[in-house]
Amino acid sequence: MNKHLKLVVNNSYLNENQKYFFEKGELKIILDLYAKMVSDGSWKDYGLKISSKQVAFSVFKNSSENAVYNICKNFKPVNKSLKYLITDTKNNILKNSYSLENLLKNINWKKF
Repeated sequence: MNKHLKLVVNNSYLNENQKYFFEKGELKIILDLYAKMVSDGSWKDYGLKISSKQVAFSVFKNSSENAVYNICKNFKPVNKSLKYLITDTKNNILKNSYSLENLLKNINWKKF
């Protein structure tokens, strides 16, 4: 047994200003888009990637493939316009914005 492993039950040791996930409103916007795209038959599955630098909502056309898109939130962006990103399978930035609403607004996902 590894003596260095530790079970963390309460994350209260984190600073209140440190949020390492999407906020409730952000997640609602993303999940509403996801539901719309699933009902269109364009998206089939999703996954989440979480690190101390970024959280990403990954979108899959088939569950056995790589993610087609990643909707990312950077926690410490180098400038405001890199707070929210859409990246492709190779992590190339396809679109970026300071606001999640602006990032996802007016995108034709079938042509994107």
